[in-house]
Amino acid sequence: MAGTQTVTGLNGITPVQQMMASCSGAFMTSVIVTPFDVVKIRLQAQRTPFYKGKCFLYCNGLMDHLCVCENGNASAWYKAPGQFRGTVDAFIQIVRNEGLKSLWSGLPPTLIMAVPATVIYFTCYDQLRNFMKYRLRYDGNYVPLIAGATARVGAVTVISPLELIRTKSQSRRLTYRELRNVIQTAVTQNGWLSLWRGWGPTVLRDVPFSAIYWFNYELMKKQLCKKYNVSEPTLTVSFSSGASSGAIAAVLTLPFDVVKTRRQIEIGELDMMQSQKKLSSTWKIMERIVSQSGFRGLFVGLLPRLMKVAPACAIMISSYEYGKSFFRKINKERERKRATSQALAKKIHTS
Repeated sequence: MAGTQTVTGLNGITPVQQMMASCSGAFMTSVIVTPFDVVKIRLQAQRTPFYKGKCFLYCNGLMDHLCVCENGNASAWYKAPGQFRGTVDAFIQIVRNEGLKSLWSGLPPTLIMAVPATVIYFTCYDQLRNFMKYRLRYDGNYVPLIAGATARVGAVTVISPLELIRTKSQSRRLTYRELRNVIQTAVTQNGWLSLWRGWGPTVLRDVPFSAIYWFNYELMKKQLCKKYNVSEPTLTVSFSSGASSGAIAAVLTLPFDVVKTRRQIEIGELDMMQSQKKLSSTWKIMERIVSQSGFRGLFVGLLPRLMKVAPACAIMISSYEYGKSFFRKINKERERKRATSQALAKKIHTS
């Protein structure tokens, strides 16, 4: 029995099998939800127009900043582009002006980021949860909350530079050369730690999200399994539990997502103006957003975030649970065949 536990682990599968299961939905999830992420970031990255009379225009590799002339937009030397009026309008304008492919801006770094992030996050979560449950003998309702929050800190730290690059490539259509120049400029002027700008608000967004998500998911999964009298979650149970818990967590943590986007985009503005000004703190950015747009400004991009997060959580967790169930069945079948072979060998030996 001890040998079996070593091979299959505490939850019936090996860590390698956990990694394989966690990667099974990463590619599919990224491809499906990236357009919604692009629209969300574009909506969050919008700036209010400058005051008239400045007549100042520059491009920082992220977006165009414009101050119109005194005579207004109608006859000014440069006409300000119309801002997105909402989620649907953003989809239409991006496709019309930049092409359908622009909805998948930042997909390569998203895919590169999705694999290590998913492996680290899901594997660490399960290992921590099982450690608390089986080793520490603690099976309280807060186990998923603690394990989810802890696992997310590690994942965010590892993938923070890739998240920064992805956000930049989605905030405005950039060539890979332009994107590389922006990153090189940041590293040259501020060092490699500049690639972790936005780590603070990302942690503030993702760690509470993870804690809320796993707490609700495990609770809903347990209730639905009990309701339908099943020992392991079915595809329907995992999908519905993942979508519901993901939506709840997305709404509660959206303000920190808005701040993260604003702060990461700020790197391009400071670098382009060669400013020595320090980056604004999370709370300062929040105060600025509230003063400019009210509390509604903290929830900009809510619809595309929900449209992204709910199906992403549902697809990811259901594929993960299916993968774990698949490997458990394989391991049980292997153990059964091994036990049968050992029993047969013992019988032959004794006879």
